[in-house]
Amino acid sequence: MDQLRRSLLEAPIIEKGDYEYFVHPISDGVPMLEPGLLREIVIRIIRKADLEDVDKIVTPAAMGIHISTAVSLMTDIPLVVIRKRQYGLDGEVSLSQQTGYSENDMYINDVSAGDRVLVLDDVLSTGGTMCAVLDALKSTGADVVDTVAVIKKAGPNELDDTDHHVKTLINVTVEDGEVVIVDEDGDD
Repeated sequence: MDQLRRSLLEAPIIEKGDYEYFVHPISDGVPMLEPGLLREIVIRIIRKADLEDVDKIVTPAAMGIHISTAVSLMTDIPLVVIRKRQYGLDGEVSLSQQTGYSENDMYINDVSAGDRVLVLDDVLSTGGTMCAVLDALKSTGADVVDTVAVIKKAGPNELDDTDHHVKTLINVTVEDGEVVIVDEDGDD
């Protein structure tokens, strides 16, 4: 995790209201995402996630897509993207996503009762997106086999008082305008 650790320590911090937000290639697409960093993350996800009998990888748009696509290519597990656009297809499930700085409706297609899914996302911060996604998948009757977020912004989040468990690759916090590594191995 040398590249991920180094890139996080070098990440610029911006403020969105009272929320300190790190700008990183994995979570924002800027600065440029180097292939070696993506490769390092994908290998670590494949090693950490329970992939046995997973039917589908599910990720919310937009910043989970590049990570999940790479994992899908390496594992031959199909990918479902939760979109911010409603298509009105049969079986479409809507959810309300709320983060520390925005609120959106999102839509899940191609996930049915009995599907065994791996949920992947770039960052777990407030837990708003992940909680909404996991609750919506549960309502479809899907079996969430495992959930992995690359980066966790340490501190309380909406998942704390739920039965949802999210593995992470690295945990950080933002103090005095800088990223601080809290746990280099993340949560199991």
